Amino acid sequence: MKRLALLASTVALTACAPFAQKPNLPELTRPALPELPPAWQVAQESVGDVQVGWIAAFDDPVLTALVVEAQANNRNLQAALAGLEQSRALARQARAALFPALNYSASAAEAGPVAGSSADSYASGLSLSWELDVWGRVRASRDSAAYAAASAEADYVFSQYSLAATVAQTYFLLIESELQEAVAQKSLDALAQTARIVSAQRELGAADAYDASLANANLATARATLAQTQGSKRLARRALEVLVGRYPADALESRTDLPPVPALPSAGVPSTLLERRPDLVAAELDVGAAFSDVGATKATRLPTFSLSGALDIAALDFSDAIDPDNGTWSLATALLGPLFDAGLRRAQIDAASAVQRQAIAAYAQAVLNALQEVENSLDQNRVVAVRVKALQEAADAQNRAFELAQLRYEEGETDLLDVFVVQSNTLSADAAVVTARREQLDEWINLNLALGGSWE
Repeated sequence: MKRLALLASTVALTACAPFAQKPNLPELTRPALPELPPAWQVAQESVGDVQVGWIAAFDDPVLTALVVEAQANNRNLQAALAGLEQSRALARQARAALFPALNYSASAAEAGPVAGSSADSYASGLSLSWELDVWGRVRASRDSAAYAAASAEADYVFSQYSLAATVAQTYFLLIESELQEAVAQKSLDALAQTARIVSAQRELGAADAYDASLANANLATARATLAQTQGSKRLARRALEVLVGRYPADALESRTDLPPVPALPSAGVPSTLLERRPDLVAAELDVGAAFSDVGATKATRLPTFSLSGALDIAALDFSDAIDPDNGTWSLATALLGPLFDAGLRRAQIDAASAVQRQAIAAYAQAVLNALQEVENSLDQNRVVAVRVKALQEAADAQNRAFELAQLRYEEGETDLLDVFVVQSNTLSADAAVVTARREQLDEWINLNLALGGSWE
């Protein structure tokens, strides 16, 4: 009865558990942030719900299928999933410490003949151990592991978003390389035609060795440029194949032109980013884990209470060894507390508190980085749109100038070097337009990722 009374009173004390209190995470993290404006500074009109399912906005079944394939087969994402499953298992381990542990034992022995006799003996038993979580140390450890598992899950979700963005951007890079190859091939064809004309003119005495050498030099340079663009295309295709989990065989199919850029998505307001972006949610959960770790560490300075029990049975017959009536039992309670540790526990508390402050600072920095990403992306989406328009106008004018330069050369009004200079500028202008169009798609993807919108 005394033991039961002690047990009952000890269990009752666990209801107090001063170190098992869960934190209010916004109260811990929000003071570390600057005041958030009511709207984004770059685009204050972009209010409304943040877009989800942004991959579908490109209306490209091939791209959608590649993203789905990558979500299933990408090895880095599979490793992240395994890490998440590990975190969940660790959380279950921490929770299990709240409950009693019950073990069993069994043995059989045979004694050799002594004075012409021998004997067998059998033993079995049950043992019970339970740490009574009076101060909440075990629950604080459980909460820390649960926060860590939830943080890992949020990080995994953001990894899925990031993978979708990377697949889309690599896909568009592949298409860009196809278009750059076409630009280089067009230039090579034009230079080859020019070289043939110069060769014919030289046979007729209308062109000299200088023009022929210049034409051949530019033709060779064009071949080198074409080879480079073809190599870049193969590299992009292999990179995309690895992203989706395939062998890099340079065999993946894609569309032949970049899609139009969808309209800019609604950006919501800065304050909602804190709950929407999975990586920011993960960073805030890390603060919760650090807070719980501080509580668990502080509880180590107080005594621990434990309960243990055992039932032991020994007999010469096996049937008697499994009969509880033949056993002896024991029940014990124990108290263990620190007396002297040379400042070990105080140092552990200081270290855990420093980790908590570090987690809060890391969260605040992650939020600032995320806010910067959104503001920058909103800004760059507008900048690159202006660049695409201006570069297209420049390319159109440059192509017209090249046509005129060819006519002037045929009429003898200019020399071949001027034609080649204009042609080189035309090639650069056409290539710049293709790159800028791909960059515009990249920035649109970056904006959706920065806003925390799901690709699905």
